[in-house]
Amino acid sequence: MLRIAAASDLARAFTELGKEFQQRTGIQPKLTFGSSGLLSTQIVEGAPFFLFAAANAGFVSKVVAAGKCDGSTAKIYGRGRIVVWTGKDVLAPVKLADLADPRFKRIAIANPEHAPYGTAAKQALQKIGLWTQIENRIVFAENIQQTMQYARTGNADASIVALSLAVVSDGGAYLPIDQTLHDPLDQQLVVCGNGPEADAARQFADFIASREGREVMTRYGFVLPQ
Repeated sequence: MLRIAAASDLARAFTELGKEFQQRTGIQPKLTFGSSGLLSTQIVEGAPFFLFAAANAGFVSKVVAAGKCDGSTAKIYGRGRIVVWTGKDVLAPVKLADLADPRFKRIAIANPEHAPYGTAAKQALQKIGLWTQIENRIVFAENIQQTMQYARTGNADASIVALSLAVVSDGGAYLPIDQTLHDPLDQQLVVCGNGPEADAARQFADFIASREGREVMTRYGFVLPQ
């Protein structure tokens, strides 16, 4: 078994990668998805994860500084994108500024306090001068998966989510957000702990960077390092 803590935007991609990895190696990944900030806190407090795949570099630095993970193994595995996602019953926005329209009564984003995708969403809205205008309509979700769920279930009229979740969502529409409106979502991973499970974590990290792994990540909308 290999215990992995991964950012919520990786749910679909890592589930697929995990199945492929198990077929090749016989090692079963046990995946726990959540916001990068909350997962990093769990690792610092001693949670037994051997690979941490965060949605940014900052939370990887946190677990390395705490002595829980090996900084020499830290590397960027992909760059994420954010999009506005709306369900099929909602008239989709044509541009980000359209979220000012009253038809978007509730707009979901991941909590910027501990979710990098939420931070990026807030930055983009601030950059175009929309944040203060719609702040009272913002609904904070625990992580990017929950953000998506809010819009899918009608608890929000729109959500700002990871492209990796939007590309596999049936029945909705998504609008890519200009990447210059927020800090880059350069996603890092790092190996934690020692022993056989840490060795397996290194194997999984290598698999992500392999041709097969890169094909999966690209399909889910990640921009990959050269």
